[in-house]
Amino acid sequence: MKKIYLLLIATITMFAVVGCENAGSGGGSDTTDTSTPTGVSTIPADNATNVPINSGIRVTFSEDMDPTTIITANFSVNGGALVPGTVTYDKPNKTAVISPTDNMSTGTLHTATVTTKVTDLSGNGLAVNKVWTFTTAAAGSGPAPVALGTAGNFTILAKTAISTVPASVITGDVGISPAAESYLTGFSQTDATGYATSPQVTGFLYAADMTPPTPTNMTAAISDMELAYTDAKNRITPDFTDLGTGTLNADTLAPGLYKWGSSVGITGDITISGASNDVWIFQMTGDLSVAAGVQITLAGGAKASNIFWQVTGEATMEAGAHFEGIILSQTAITMNTGATMNGRALAQTKVALDQNTVTRPAF
Repeated sequence: MKKIYLLLIATITMFAVVGCENAGSGGGSDTTDTSTPTGVSTIPADNATNVPINSGIRVTFSEDMDPTTIITANFSVNGGALVPGTVTYDKPNKTAVISPTDNMSTGTLHTATVTTKVTDLSGNGLAVNKVWTFTTAAAGSGPAPVALGTAGNFTILAKTAISTVPASVITGDVGISPAAESYLTGFSQTDATGYATSPQVTGFLYAADMTPPTPTNMTAAISDMELAYTDAKNRITPDFTDLGTGTLNADTLAPGLYKWGSSVGITGDITISGASNDVWIFQMTGDLSVAAGVQITLAGGAKASNIFWQVTGEATMEAGAHFEGIILSQTAITMNTGATMNGRALAQTKVALDQNTVTRPAF
């Protein structure tokens, strides 16, 4: 009887070992990822020209990547000298981003390189370095553009609260820090790992209390927003001082640095006119207000991505107004019912929306 019992144990053990070997070697049951990730697209595209000197550089991968390998040592841009910048990983889009902390050189061939040390979640690296080139735009008229750093990854960015009265239509990412996700209100968001989605946002929502690396990325974005505000505020030698004594109405604004020692009210339609590489910086020590129904339009190839409004106080767009450019507010940004914006709302306190359309500006 003892011999039969021992034979039965041996037989069961043999089948268990064979079963484990088969699970690892056949039948498609081994889920180990051995595929090699690739860089499937880049912004700017390979050999692109006229690239803005303050734009981010992106590469999108074929699969989810290990964010701990998306670092400056493994992803760099060189334009005769290494371009300083912050490297982040955009998880939902499988995209690595370098956000320059200073403007790149104008009219210069740049080379972007992602090394084989960048790996997917299973540790598989790129088969070869991902390398592409692009040429930055020539200098235009007006001041140098403001480098937004990682704040340029967001269409709406704030520190204390972002609210919306549905339904707003936002194209681009929304971020808040150091406030938590609970201070994103009115979005009816759905949480994922490290981000959220909303039917009002073509993009993603991020907050300081989400899964890493989001908290670190948000801290960097807020810091870069504050640096960009300070940069815009500290530009000197204005081309225009106290234009219209703080009231703009039916004006056509050429490229340049504008300075007001007061609040600025846009009470009638205005036009911002210039070429695609030209830059406008508007500095004001008070508030910015855009009256109901007032339209800001662009002419001559001017781009919203090259228009910067540095507002010491609060920026307010009344109902039905249309705005162009990037607002860097030291306090709040409020968009009243039906106001629209082609640009970015970057506030050091809160952003309040009410059935608005906010579209990320094209470079």
